[in-house]
Amino acid sequence: MTNIIRIKKATFYGYHGVRSEEQSVGGKFEADVDIYTDFSDAAENDSLIETIDYHKVYSFMYHLALEQKYYLIEALAVKIANELLMKFTAISKVAVRVRKNNPPLGGVVDCVEVEVVKERKEL
Repeated sequence: MTNIIRIKKATFYGYHGVRSEEQSVGGKFEADVDIYTDFSDAAENDSLIETIDYHKVYSFMYHLALEQKYYLIEALAVKIANELLMKFTAISKVAVRVRKNNPPLGGVVDCVEVEVVKERKEL
């Protein structure tokens, strides 16, 4: 059985971007993650230890988003996907979306978003 755990709009303030002002002033970023796993035993037994602890996933994502500066949100999304698959062995597939709010594109744009979908077998 495959189930999905979703974390939506995990928000952090980071210093990612190509422009020097993005890396010095920073900005608001959001991330979503879809975790593909089997949590049927956890649901049946109402047991946290038999599933993915999404508090730990959020904390891990937050740490990854803040531990270094990235020029590209693409690089950050791939880093999050790879690291989640390596740290949480019960994850069979993960989809990670990272959004940069109010990107400096010279016009009014709500956000830019990238998505990475990666399966365990791709590690």
